[in-house]
Amino acid sequence: MRVFPALVVTTLFAAGAAWAGPPYVTDDPAPTEPGRWEIYGYVGGARGAGETAGEGGLDFNYGAAKDLQLTFVVPAVYSRSGGSTAAGLGVVELAAKLKVLHQAEGSAMPDLAIFPRLFVPTADSRFAPDRLGLLLPVWAGKDFGPWSLFGGGGYQVNPGPGSRDFWTGGVALSRALGERWSLGAEVYHHGPDADDGLPFTGLNLGVTYKVTDHWSLLAAGGPGVQNAREEGRYAFYLALKADY
Repeated sequence: MRVFPALVVTTLFAAGAAWAGPPYVTDDPAPTEPGRWEIYGYVGGARGAGETAGEGGLDFNYGAAKDLQLTFVVPAVYSRSGGSTAAGLGVVELAAKLKVLHQAEGSAMPDLAIFPRLFVPTADSRFAPDRLGLLLPVWAGKDFGPWSLFGGGGYQVNPGPGSRDFWTGGVALSRALGERWSLGAEVYHHGPDADDGLPFTGLNLGVTYKVTDHWSLLAAGGPGVQNAREEGRYAFYLALKADY
C-alpha cells in the first residue's frame, strides 16, 4: 500500500507577528526562542484515489540556543482503502533549524534558515520505506507590519524500492489580525516521490487563534490542484499548541 504523498507533505511544519510555520505545509525561518518549548498536539489527513490517510502525534520544538531550534516528532499513522484499515507508528522525525540571516527594517534582506530533517524508519513498511530519509530545505521570510511572507523548499532523499528522491517547496502569506488571530494562505508543491508517483500541487487556507499566552489553536485545509485524483484531493491539519 502506498500512502499518497499529500499526507507526507501535510505533516511537514512560529515566531513573529504573523505566526509563520504551522499550520501551513510551508515552513518559516524563525526558530523557537532560546530556552522555550513549542509543542504541537496535531492531527492531519488527506484523501485521494479511493484512499484516506492521516496521522496524529506530538511535535516538540526547543530553542536550544540563539538561532537554533531542535525538533522531535512522534506520530501515529492510519490508512483506509478498499474497506480495510491499517494503523501503526509513523516515521519519527529529528531536525535542527539554524537561522543564518536576519531581516532588518529598511533592508530587503530576509530571514534565512536551514532546517535539515531526518526521517527515522520506525513505521511499518505498509506506511513508509524501511530506510533513513533526509530533507534538506532552505526557508526564507520577511515581515511587513502585520503581514508575513515566507517560503522555500529543498531536496528530499527518499530511499527504498520503487521510491524516488524529489524536490519540494511552497510559499505562504499570512496576516496578524490583532494579538490573537492570524489568517493566511499558501501554495505548495512536490515532485514524484515514487516510480509510479506524479507531481502534486496543493492550496491551503490557515487560521491561528491564541487562546491564552501559552495555548493556541491552529487549523488549515485545502484542495489539491495538480494530479489531485491520484495524489490527494484535499488535506487538513488541526493542532493545539503549548508555548512556554
